[in-house]
Amino acid sequence: MPSAIYDMSASELAQLADIVHTLAGGDARAGLRAQVLPGMARLLRCQFGASYRWDAAARRFVDGAGYNMNPVNLRAYDERHQFRDPISHRLRPLRRAALVDEALGRRELEHSEFYNDFLARDGLHHGVNIYFADARGRDVGDLRLWRAAGAADFGERDLRLLDLLAPYFARALAADEPARAGAAARLSPREQQVARLVAQGRGDREIARELGMAFTTVRTHLKHAMEKLECANRTALAARWLAGHRPPQD
Repeated sequence: MPSAIYDMSASELAQLADIVHTLAGGDARAGLRAQVLPGMARLLRCQFGASYRWDAAARRFVDGAGYNMNPVNLRAYDERHQFRDPISHRLRPLRRAALVDEALGRRELEHSEFYNDFLARDGLHHGVNIYFADARGRDVGDLRLWRAAGAADFGERDLRLLDLLAPYFARALAADEPARAGAAARLSPREQQVARLVAQGRGDREIARELGMAFTTVRTHLKHAMEKLECANRTALAARWLAGHRPPQD
């Protein structure tokens, strides 16, 4: 093990072992990234974290999870800020742990709309990202970990830890794909109908007319579908539905 990783307390070693155990357990399930995100933040001594998965068909990041971040700010990323993100699209092809400063210089970042309208709102300043792919090169998820402005930047220790854990994450998240794609099977027939129409871009009143149900009933089915599929909003629900109802990609 590289010497930089030896800078670990007993509790951090236990945290590392717990994360490896969770990832290697073969218990594929939706929400795996959200489950390990708090532990990863403790291991890398940071205050904030987020995780998404790049959906190549939808051309957007989906299935977001956050740690110590404002849910309103995360929804804003889902709906707007990801399309102005100058970091993720530059670091995603690297397939290794990388400091945010590799994507663009600190001065440029701090003057960007993305920093001032999104990152700074939650106090995110120093960042490190890693993007995972399966054996066929398909995106299965990422980790985006952040420290506040008053903290030290991430260093070699943090990069090595992320790279050390990368194979475990890649295998676990690849195993999670069938569970994620088939998650719609957990929905009732009516919830599936509503989710399908949401994915087609229909509004709630349109859905009510088409399915012959009350507007409030549509909202109830929509709420239940988002809860079952762990989606923060209808945009995430649409992406999740489309992910499970398209032909496999080569």
